[in-house]
Amino acid sequence: MKKIKIFDTTLRDGEQSPGCSMNLSEKLDMARQLDALGVDIIEAGFAIASPEDFRSVEAISQAVNNCTVASLARATKGDIDAAWNAVKGAKHPRIHVFLATSDIHMEYKLKMTREQVVANIDEMVRYAKSYCDDIEFSAEDASRSDREFLAKCYSVAVAAGATTLNVPDTVGYSTPEEMYDLIRYLKEHVVGVDNTDISVHCHDDLGMAVANSLACVRAGATQVECTVNGIGERAGNASLEEVVMAIRTRADYYNACTGINTQQIYRSSKLLSSITGVPISPSKAIVGANAFAHESGIHQHGVIANAQTYEIMKSTDVGIPQNTMVLGKHSGKHALRERLEELGYTVSDQQLEDIFGRFKTLADKKKSITNSDLEALVLNRGDNEAGGWQLVRHVVNVGTGMPNTSCITLVRDGQSKEEVALGSGPLDASFKAINRIIGMDVKLDSFSLNAVTDGEDAIGEAVVKISADGEVYTGTGISTDIIESSIRAYVNGINKAAAQQ
Repeated sequence: MKKIKIFDTTLRDGEQSPGCSMNLSEKLDMARQLDALGVDIIEAGFAIASPEDFRSVEAISQAVNNCTVASLARATKGDIDAAWNAVKGAKHPRIHVFLATSDIHMEYKLKMTREQVVANIDEMVRYAKSYCDDIEFSAEDASRSDREFLAKCYSVAVAAGATTLNVPDTVGYSTPEEMYDLIRYLKEHVVGVDNTDISVHCHDDLGMAVANSLACVRAGATQVECTVNGIGERAGNASLEEVVMAIRTRADYYNACTGINTQQIYRSSKLLSSITGVPISPSKAIVGANAFAHESGIHQHGVIANAQTYEIMKSTDVGIPQNTMVLGKHSGKHALRERLEELGYTVSDQQLEDIFGRFKTLADKKKSITNSDLEALVLNRGDNEAGGWQLVRHVVNVGTGMPNTSCITLVRDGQSKEEVALGSGPLDASFKAINRIIGMDVKLDSFSLNAVTDGEDAIGEAVVKISADGEVYTGTGISTDIIESSIRAYVNGINKAAAQQ
């Protein structure tokens, strides 16, 4: 079987999704999880985009132990300089240079002739090679480029030192058959292609990103670029979990394998959802709540008799636990750590102390703690972040025909502040009181509330998006009290905004 490299661009292309921005701490958490997942390459960001992006790429390069770390760069010396300076501390650095090759991009965006594009590829790939042995070249909008010209561009890139050739379906225009034919054509016409990896980067505008990527694997591609949960520009990228599990489940068809630790897939998906505040659709393949659920009586009968009648994968293969041991308020740290390890979470003693404290608080409110409850405790740090505001208490008065009032007490650096405010509802009053405490000009853009678990005592997860100084921040909070979870989410968003100021 041929080995397919997994190039994860969750932290670069994925973060460009509206509402999916992450702060440095969250990017580091996600990068470490991608390392545990076993991806071959992490595209950590676009170093030239901003000082914050540069710092993120630099920090990830130093934090990751096993993966190659790449930074994207346009075909300019300034971009390439920034990319190298950001990734040079990585154990395995890569510079990813791109330039558009389709007629529409060259004419209207680049305003360059074909000859100028070819010359630029040659010069900039050679320049990147002077810094780093591992160079990836992407021909942006490759799927809409003239094939003969595209093959020439890739041949020039190989001669200049590129070790990976990326073939993007930048706007999600192609079909699986077209992508298959394109890869076959390039394998036959690119000079020196046998000494490189052929990569594919497919977008999901027509819902075919995964199908297109898999067609390329059949055609001979050796690297797939994808994101956790399929997040990315517009309709998103090829979904990592779907690509990986398709190759694993149908190894007989693709004659290929990956180095992914599939039991870390579900954890990776949940972590990203917690960080971005974007919920996973119940019907999402591989990691959705319904992916291994059966309601039909016919299906239930078949699964009871033999799970393979209706399940082509085991839930445990992707890290979705089936353990039913109950944890409650009398459980200790040892049992909690053991359950977390069964769920795939390795925590330090200090992290366990924090989680155990919140576990005990939750156990006083619930009869039993489910696996989903534990995941929520681990993944959702809420307002409990060092150096930020923390909720001490809240008192809310609500009723028909009477003012809605909220009294909020927050603490930071050992000093507590308390404010009372009136509002059109309990949350409006609470958020106004918080704004008075922090003294920041904060606007609530959106708010949502979801039940993490089932039952009357279910945990409610609140997600808010707030604006401060022109930037949008996502805050999350959990509690069995939906007012409390909403307040915690708002405070969490404010702490993120304050950290950037």
